[in-house]
Amino acid sequence: MSNRILETFKLSAIALSLVVGLSACEGDDGATGPAGPTGAQGQTGADGQAGADGSDGMNGENGQSASVLTRLATVPTGAEVTGAFLTDEGDLFFNVQHPSDANSLTESVNDKAYNKGTVGVLRGVNFNNLPKTIVSSPVPVTEQERQVVVSALGEYQIIGQTNDTFAELGDKGLAGGLGVHYGIVSGDKIIENNAPDFNGYVSTGDGEGYLFTNWESYPGGVSRLKIEKDTQGSWSVTEAMMVDFDSVAGTAANCFGSVSPWGTPLSSEEWIVNSSVNSTTNASWNNPADTGTDNMEALTAPDFPNPYRYGYTVEITEATSATPTPVKHYTLGRYEHENSTVMPDRRTVYSSQDDTGGVLFKFVADAAEDLSAGTLYGAKLTQDAGSSEPATTGFDVTWVELASSNNATIEAWIAEYDGIDTSDYVEGKTSYMSLADVQAWADGDATYPSEADGGSPVTAGQPMDDRAAFIESRQAAKMKGATAEWRKLEGISINHDRALEAVGGVESIAEEDVTEAYLYMGIADIDNTLIDNEGDIQLSSRVKDCGGVYRAKLEANYDLARIEPVVMGGTYRSSLTGALRCDVEQLSQPDNVIVMRDGRIIIGEDGFQENNTLWMYDPK
Repeated sequence: MSNRILETFKLSAIALSLVVGLSACEGDDGATGPAGPTGAQGQTGADGQAGADGSDGMNGENGQSASVLTRLATVPTGAEVTGAFLTDEGDLFFNVQHPSDANSLTESVNDKAYNKGTVGVLRGVNFNNLPKTIVSSPVPVTEQERQVVVSALGEYQIIGQTNDTFAELGDKGLAGGLGVHYGIVSGDKIIENNAPDFNGYVSTGDGEGYLFTNWESYPGGVSRLKIEKDTQGSWSVTEAMMVDFDSVAGTAANCFGSVSPWGTPLSSEEWIVNSSVNSTTNASWNNPADTGTDNMEALTAPDFPNPYRYGYTVEITEATSATPTPVKHYTLGRYEHENSTVMPDRRTVYSSQDDTGGVLFKFVADAAEDLSAGTLYGAKLTQDAGSSEPATTGFDVTWVELASSNNATIEAWIAEYDGIDTSDYVEGKTSYMSLADVQAWADGDATYPSEADGGSPVTAGQPMDDRAAFIESRQAAKMKGATAEWRKLEGISINHDRALEAVGGVESIAEEDVTEAYLYMGIADIDNTLIDNEGDIQLSSRVKDCGGVYRAKLEANYDLARIEPVVMGGTYRSSLTGALRCDVEQLSQPDNVIVMRDGRIIIGEDGFQENNTLWMYDPK
């Protein structure tokens, strides 16, 4: 019997039983019959049509990759890391500044003790072609490690040390000694400088060029070493000299610097113009009872030094000639210059003031590659509302125009103070520009105030001019509304090729498409005027003396409109002493920074650690 007939029969029987059951109103139900066998399963039907695809879900937020600090090297006991400079060929120079005199141990590479100021390079490695991940060099543990340079890559080669004469070079040596300074008039030795700072390399061909090094002291100076690299990456000196600054009355405390896009070193005078936020040039400078002039009188004896001749950016022109020529650019302003960095437009220059209550300055030259004339600006900062944590708080930036002028005009103003000496000193007054003078300029007065009204004797009652902007630049900027609250605003840096591609639209980095570039700034201390709950900057004191690094995106025309933190030191532990105050695995008073071609940054420390570190940081 077919399944269909069987199913029909079963349904008929059921229907008949229902009829019978319903007709017997009072009868008992019959017993349930046994269940029949289960029928075979029927064939599976065809699949139905697939439904339409649903709409895509929303993308999740991008995650943040961890930023990495890598310890590239440590320097010997007592020293700070200075002079980091990366060449186009990938050579990384840096210095060991004022190491401990007690360091006596040596290593096989140099066989020299690190107890003098030392200029050197990490040989055998191309820093323009590094892997993404590098194993950090160790925190020094043994006495041997504490007294030498320990590096994660390459070998540190000493190029020169304080007082080296390079006698083997004959008349191309340096009889006076590397880093040694002499009086302009007397010719007497003033100081054997133990503090090499900035390095700037000017190439003259593959594997050869001139290495310029700042020697930071009072007075200061710059050395120039002609150096060559062999096929194994080792460097040798073929010529040595100290640059002659007699034509500009010498220099004071040559600190960090840069090399301009047209190949001239820019050396910075970080001479203490005046450490007081609320003052102009120290009124006691020519006080006969207090004649300490930071050794500057030894440069110009028997003349008394004019303080307005120091505190500028000095360009070394004709850098590769037999007689390099220094030019002081008064146009960039007078203050404690840490360094000045020129943008790829060859006109815009950013400069940092390394002091308490300092200003971030901008200068725009009238013509490219000519810093002798232009306009000076000071940065006005607006802190993020409701935020004070250093690691997350940024600032919007606007620029306050100070004045326009040129070197010749400013030098003529400076010369008016040349004849002042101790005989001109009057108790309670100043022989130089006064706060009243600067305020009158800021207020737009037609004339300088009289002496009775607080003016200085040089300008009293005279028609107003713009000298205040260029020889008392911090007070001028502050009175015009710029923010004068930075504390130890140290080195500032860009990578020229990254900036040129991102802003100038010129493809320079073959390895990537660069759409954004940044100017980086080292801040040694997040302290004092940054955390005093006054003015434009009001940060917390958590980081304090451990410091940090900020950056500012380069906008159209190389403008800066926003400054933000990149990496901060750890929490400052004031209850502890010595190196323990800042975490050895984090930043400890970053000094100068340089930007690599791949966007990573190199940071030199001047901190509490027994062995300061040269760090590499990946902001990506």
